[in-house]
Amino acid sequence: MAKLLVIEDDVAFCKLVEKFLTKNGYAVTTAFSAAEAKSKTASDKFDLILTDLRLPDSDGMTLLTEFKQDLPFTPVVLMTGYSDINTAVKAIKNGAADYISKPFNPDEVLIVVANALKNARVFSEPKPAQTKTTAKVVKESNSEFVLGISPASVKLAEYIKLVSPTDISVLIIGESGTGKEVIAQKIHKNSTRNKKPFIAVDCGTIPKDLAASEFFGHVKGSFTGALNDKIGYFEAANGGTIFLDEIGNLSYENQVQLLRALQERKVKPVGSTKEIAVDIRIITATNEDLREAVKNGDFREDLYHRINEFSIASPSLKERKEDLLIFADFFLEKSNQQLNREVIGFSNEVIQIFQNYSWPGNLRELQNVVKRSTLLTSGEFIERDVLPSELFLVHPEKDEVVFSLSQNEKEAIIQALEQTQNNKSEAAKLLKINRKTLYNKLKFYNLEY
Repeated sequence: MAKLLVIEDDVAFCKLVEKFLTKNGYAVTTAFSAAEAKSKTASDKFDLILTDLRLPDSDGMTLLTEFKQDLPFTPVVLMTGYSDINTAVKAIKNGAADYISKPFNPDEVLIVVANALKNARVFSEPKPAQTKTTAKVVKESNSEFVLGISPASVKLAEYIKLVSPTDISVLIIGESGTGKEVIAQKIHKNSTRNKKPFIAVDCGTIPKDLAASEFFGHVKGSFTGALNDKIGYFEAANGGTIFLDEIGNLSYENQVQLLRALQERKVKPVGSTKEIAVDIRIITATNEDLREAVKNGDFREDLYHRINEFSIASPSLKERKEDLLIFADFFLEKSNQQLNREVIGFSNEVIQIFQNYSWPGNLRELQNVVKRSTLLTSGEFIERDVLPSELFLVHPEKDEVVFSLSQNEKEAIIQALEQTQNNKSEAAKLLKINRKTLYNKLKFYNLEY
């Protein structure tokens, strides 16, 4: 039975956590201050420490540093409110195993604790010369997949864990930029095929006439321009996984060819009489409604059912609001490495702007914004002045108010200015008037902005 130390100054909450973890098979000791915690770690050995980020006689960051010095092989998990998530993410860079945000999600708590204990067993008491190298390899092996804490992310992780060990065909559905290929890679890495190739294909970029050659290969001289034999994607992925992104873009003829290959598990290169047996797992992705495409006759129903043995929703960034700062920090670290920078983090103002923005381009847009801002930043923190202008524009949703001066003119002007953070040019665009007219109306209503 793993022994856990929970450090939390809120006695009632601490007892609640203790009861929950005990019920789930852990031996729990509690401490209500940093001093009491250090006293207990000096006299007893624990497999895991959970500490609040804010304590009456210390703070989680300071305590983390002390624990990593005195107890280097004991994982420390931070407990933090949502407003402190940015700090908690930075704590991970300083040695924290993970963090849990309040209010707690019971499933999340158990997952974080179990993973921290598992990783601690893998790396406990390693040889000094091997410690850094081994940890780096583990981190890089999952470098593109970020495990979020939002309900949508927790559900996504559960589905990936459930479907990965099987050979079921998976259809990943989600908006552009939500990381569908990363999800497919994660499924492949967690599958029994992980030693074999993972081949990603963007179906939207393949011309109709060349699709058969791209998928199944061709022999020399089979058509004009076929100067050499070519191995297709299916044969290249043999034994592994083939990922077909934006599969809804395939022509009807290409869908027929793909269906035949999936049914027979054999491919015939263009211009060849020889069939080649292939053993592959297929993962597909789309940002379209394929069911509607089937109804309209644009997508074959039999192919749809063949690729959709199990579907996974790739959540948008708006559905993963709790994960925004986690992803931003991940992209910042990645950008620092790529651009040879040492930017520490984001200013509080930038964090607020990030949280208020709708992110229509999802994770891809966030990654691009962070990378661009990292390049332009000369100080330690990313500030407002290096952010692209689109972050200050309003992207109305279907259920949001459409600004109009026909009714409640004064209120509409005030609301437009608030949403554009007093940017009069953007407010004027939102109100569908020119800047001079806006100034005249500000003067008329005696509004000072």
